[in-house]
Amino acid sequence: MSNLDNTTALAENKVLILYLLDQIPDGIIENGLFKIVNSINKINYFYFKPILNDLIDTKLVGLITKDENEAVIKITSEGKNALSLTKDVLPGILKLKADNLFKQELSSIEEESSVTAEFIPKNENDYTIKCKIVENNETIFEVTTVAGSRDRAKRIVDNWNSNAAKIYPEILDILLKD
Repeated sequence: MSNLDNTTALAENKVLILYLLDQIPDGIIENGLFKIVNSINKINYFYFKPILNDLIDTKLVGLITKDENEAVIKITSEGKNALSLTKDVLPGILKLKADNLFKQELSSIEEESSVTAEFIPKNENDYTIKCKIVENNETIFEVTTVAGSRDRAKRIVDNWNSNAAKIYPEILDILLKD
């Protein structure tokens, strides 16, 4: 690949990221953005990350922390201006592919990120488990508990990930009982 081809691909990917972020007013987590860009233009993470960092460094996109440890990426007003000036760099076929894949990829990512669970070892026998439900980048439910073994912690996490839609209403019903 020649330098001209590399420069063109770099420009196209930057504009593609701006184009996608312009369609996501609430922003998106980095992993979600990567999944969408990769599904459209088949780039690997080690190529994507420097492009994203460059867009952040040049203030075309920004990181906004909504939860205590999860930042979302949003296009800035400078990014919107740059997009309006450079949108023509995006080949028509890539734009069409982005428009067609964008909604299905975004809804898939939103579903994935809406229910999360993790366990963190406190010591050899104790694990802290956090189970969450997130909607529109806002935590609507979170529970933290402790398990006495790695096996129990993993079972809780797996159960939450598989059955959160059933467990969450049951917990709410219990909490609302008189």
